Amino acid sequence: MTPSSDIAFSPAVKAVQERRGSRKGYARMEAKGGFRTTIDANLAEFIATMRSFYLSTASKDGQPYIQHRGGPPNFLRVIDERTLAFADFSGNRQYISTGNLSENPRAVIFLMDYENRQRVKIWGTARVVEDDPDLVARLFPEGYAARAEAAIMFRVDAWDANCPQHIPQMLFAEDVAGAIGALQDRIANLERENAQLQATLSDVVRSATRAAS
Repeated sequence: MTPSSDIAFSPAVKAVQERRGSRKGYARMEAKGGFRTTIDANLAEFIATMRSFYLSTASKDGQPYIQHRGGPPNFLRVIDERTLAFADFSGNRQYISTGNLSENPRAVIFLMDYENRQRVKIWGTARVVEDDPDLVARLFPEGYAARAEAAIMFRVDAWDANCPQHIPQMLFAEDVAGAIGALQDRIANLERENAQLQATLSDVVRSATRAAS
């Protein structure tokens, strides 16, 4: 039985692994079946937090293209254990990914969590759905300021998680702003409490001074 990791480990890749000394380790993984092929609860939870990902496609001639996709958390939806979907928001209207998928359905989704320094690669096939407004409406994030032109359905063939080595840790500006705002509110409350305590202490000191005189 062909291991699922063969979707990435071509004979040329395996030859390089052999030459550089990593083939034995990956061969042991292959003996257990290779990469995971279904979306489990942990991956579904990870996907639900994503506010962006990268979609990789290629033309029928093999010309690769990577496109950034962004939106609110859970804009990339888990439909079932083998299917992902998202609304295709209107952008610069070059339609490179759409054109590539019309002649070559193979695609990769690359998920990067910079805050927690985690990444996941998902191999599969994708198709653009342009004639189903109900599907687009179901996938569209409520209240999001964008316009959807279509939906993209992604069939999962295999996925793998990478180690965090070399991933820079970065935070979303809105998350940092929220944390700073909470700290500023806390500081303001403490300053008011301190002012009240100072006023109370001054009153006590004045009362004690009058009583002693």
